[in-house]
Amino acid sequence: MKQYRDHFFKRAKAENYPARSVYKLQELDAKFGLLGPGLHVLDLGAAPGSWSLFAAQKVGPTGRVLALDIQTTEQEFPDNVQFLVHDAFEDSPELLAVMQPLAPFALVLSDMAPRTTGVKFTDQARSLELCERARDVAVRRLKPGGNFVAKIFEGPDAKGFQESLKPFFEKVRGFKPKSSRPESKETFIVGLGFQGLGIRGDVE
Repeated sequence: MKQYRDHFFKRAKAENYPARSVYKLQELDAKFGLLGPGLHVLDLGAAPGSWSLFAAQKVGPTGRVLALDIQTTEQEFPDNVQFLVHDAFEDSPELLAVMQPLAPFALVLSDMAPRTTGVKFTDQARSLELCERARDVAVRRLKPGGNFVAKIFEGPDAKGFQESLKPFFEKVRGFKPKSSRPESKETFIVGLGFQGLGIRGDVE
């Protein structure tokens, strides 16, 4: 198991990514075709920046990545990435001013995770809350046909969260990247083909 962790850790360092999590997004992109030239991407919980860097490479100079996190990062980003230290769930005038020229987005990513307590059910509940709030951002900020990815801790609530996406997306899939640590309880829920708010109405 230690060799497994070392492989992705060393590979990330060699490829100039700040964290091994980049390979999870690479797998998600390879599986679902999430990223492409010219797309506008909203990255929630972006620090330390690996997902934003990979997304920036895939969307190219004509694309844009807006990266949000309550924590800062020392990572340097290319010109097509704007990193903002901000609560993704607070629509401040500052955030709206930055977001307005970029929205609606073709892809909303959430690699957010709660501070873990070691109490399984508490951690699962907190993970679910972050996912639900990320979903609410996504349905307000995605363009028709756009996609959404959220990390969630495996548990009894994960299936319910997956079901909650179905009114908004043409397809909803679960995915466990091979680059996740074997002992990790994380999995990813992917919403493909945003259909708009539909009969559900806006999400507060």
